[in-house]
Amino acid sequence: MNAAIEMAKEAFDDGEVPVGAVIVRDGEIIAKGRNRREKSKNALLHAEVDAINNACKALGGWRLWNCEIYITLEPCPMCAGAIINAHIPKVYFGAYDFKNGSCGTITNLFEMPYNFKPEYHGGIMEEECAKLLKDFFKKLR
Repeated sequence: MNAAIEMAKEAFDDGEVPVGAVIVRDGEIIAKGRNRREKSKNALLHAEVDAINNACKALGGWRLWNCEIYITLEPCPMCAGAIINAHIPKVYFGAYDFKNGSCGTITNLFEMPYNFKPEYHGGIMEEECAKLLKDFFKKLR
C-alpha cells in the first residue's frame, strides 16, 4: 500500500485527485498508476485503469489472474468493472469512498453474479489514504 500512497502523492503534486494504484505479482510491483484525468482531459484515466493498462502492457496480455491490486481509494463502478474484466483476484484498498464506492459502500459490484468475483479488503492504511484526499480538497478550497 505504501507504493500506492506514493503514486497518490505524485498525483497530488500534479494537481490531480490523489489516488494511486499498484499491481503486484509474486510479491513484485509490475505496474503503477495514478489519477491523470485533469491533465489528460480523459474521464477514463483513474488510477486503477492506468495501472491495469500498464500491467497488461508489461505482461503482454489482459488476464491479470495471478496479480493483486492495491489502491488508495475504494474503486468506483468503472474501476471495479475493469478489475472484474481483468480477472484480478485480490483487491486491497485504503479509504472508503462514500460518494462512488463500489466495493460495499454504495454498491458492491464484486458481489454481483458476474463470471468473476475478486476477493477484496478495505480500510488498509485508511487514515493515511484519507488524509491525502482531505488535504487535497482542503487546498482547493
